Amino acid sequence: MKYPLILAAGLTLTLPAHAFDWNELLNNVLKQPETQKAATGVDALSSTDINAGLKEALSRGAETAVAQLGQKDGFFGNAALKIPLPAPLKKAEKAMRMLGMGKQADELVLSMNRAAEAAVPEAKTLLVDAVKEMTLEDAKGILTGGKTSATDFFRKKTETKLNDRFLPIVKTTTDKVGLAQQYNRYAGTAAQFNLIDKSQSNVEQYVTQQSLDRLYILIGEKEAEIRANPLQAGSDLLKKVFGAVTSK
Repeated sequence: MKYPLILAAGLTLTLPAHAFDWNELLNNVLKQPETQKAATGVDALSSTDINAGLKEALSRGAETAVAQLGQKDGFFGNAALKIPLPAPLKKAEKAMRMLGMGKQADELVLSMNRAAEAAVPEAKTLLVDAVKEMTLEDAKGILTGGKTSATDFFRKKTETKLNDRFLPIVKTTTDKVGLAQQYNRYAGTAAQFNLIDKSQSNVEQYVTQQSLDRLYILIGEKEAEIRANPLQAGSDLLKKVFGAVTSK
């Protein structure tokens, strides 16, 4: 996975004092029938509790990420999320500026990010639907699957459909800037000579993939915040599920 630190705050073995051991939580849930509950702590949770709690956490993370990115400057105004020209085209950008075409280069980068911001709201329904359809087996995989398990889940369930929804929106926005066609011609030629990756030879596809990558990163960060600070989540269900160990 390209982003190894995604969800690290919530899934590493060493957690804050107020967090808990996910494996211990899951094992306690799965070892007993759903109708059999102990009096307190982790043992009081049923499979229904853990499944519902995880669904709520993922839904919140997805909705918050979409809201943050799907607005003006959601990408462009955030240095960590701003979509740049592909690294191999940096030389072309420098040449454009030397020829007095800096304004056009800036407009291309701006249009790429505005296209991403326009496309992201399309993700909300698909992401929420993916969470609603999550099974207990899916939940088990997320809880025990490693540092990027939640992001892996969202990618598997939504990436292909989101790509299809994002692409026409991105194309409509970038077509408004004449340099989009120049980008495609230059990058297409460079790809023929293996100077850049084929995924970077089309501005619309490049922006679409960059948008999705950043969306999944932010979803992971939002969910990690809930996992690391369950008692601050504001939901009784999340406090019950993610704070269960504190009552042992």
